[in-house]
Amino acid sequence: MSTTGKKKRRRVGIVGFGRLGRYLYNALGTDLAGDHEVAFVWNRSEDKMLDAVPQHLVLRDLGEVGSMSPDLIVEVAHPSVVAEFGQLLLQTADFMVGSPTALAEAAVERNLLREARDGAHGLYVPAGAFWGGQDIQKMADRGTLRGLKVTMKKHPSAFKLTGRLAELVKTVGDDPLTLYDGPVRGLCPLAPNNVNTMACAAIAAHNLGFDGVIGCLVADPSLASHVVEVDVYGPGSAGTGSDDKNCFTVKTVRSNPAASGVVTGHQTYSSFLSSLLCELLNDVFIWTLTLAFPGSKGGGPGVHLC
Repeated sequence: MSTTGKKKRRRVGIVGFGRLGRYLYNALGTDLAGDHEVAFVWNRSEDKMLDAVPQHLVLRDLGEVGSMSPDLIVEVAHPSVVAEFGQLLLQTADFMVGSPTALAEAAVERNLLREARDGAHGLYVPAGAFWGGQDIQKMADRGTLRGLKVTMKKHPSAFKLTGRLAELVKTVGDDPLTLYDGPVRGLCPLAPNNVNTMACAAIAAHNLGFDGVIGCLVADPSLASHVVEVDVYGPGSAGTGSDDKNCFTVKTVRSNPAASGVVTGHQTYSSFLSSLLCELLNDVFIWTLTLAFPGSKGGGPGVHLC
């Protein structure tokens, strides 16, 4: 039987097998039958994959990722994995980074952006809980974005924090407590599992970047959801917090149900999967950082929000 016109299966590697990695692995087995195949699954702790992933799909050494011939690698592990292996993964295949907080480290940001610009593969950043990213990126392209602030409010048990924030969250009483309010670059190392939305915002708002986008983290014991507020400031504004009533402003509020102690809200799983499925289907779903990478259009090398 002729195979002319038959669509090539996309080989997908999954890096990380926590809740989200397991969700993606199971979903890929049902949602795109015939259009894809799992190339490999890697997890720092192999025992989590026992009885869940066939042995021939288990990658034991992430440094040998090229031997599995993936077309797309999806990272849902930890920023430290991106810092250590991100450039190699991007040299190997298209790379969807689920821990964009890793790019808050200047050297990681510089290396990945250079590889995305000069290499053969694209760096994909899923929007996740970041609402309105396409419009914000368009404003950044045109230089009309004056300020951007992302506020995340969660139950104290939903935070996985380090350093001084880990101590501060222990002091939360009955009332909401602001844990951090400042540049996103300084927040990412203190809350690497919680503020990927803010990192995505800093990538979309590329004229402001990690140093110019403001992140605010609030622990609220009354919440049974993750709340993300995005405040955009445009023409006529001096930046975030402007009191000029004639300036351009947009505010969105997103509430995502989440059980106590859960880091990732329910809707974020399906949002991440949607980004992955669009990439697999080669749909025109992406918006490219056109000023940073003028030659990138509709996939290929460059940085793409999805």
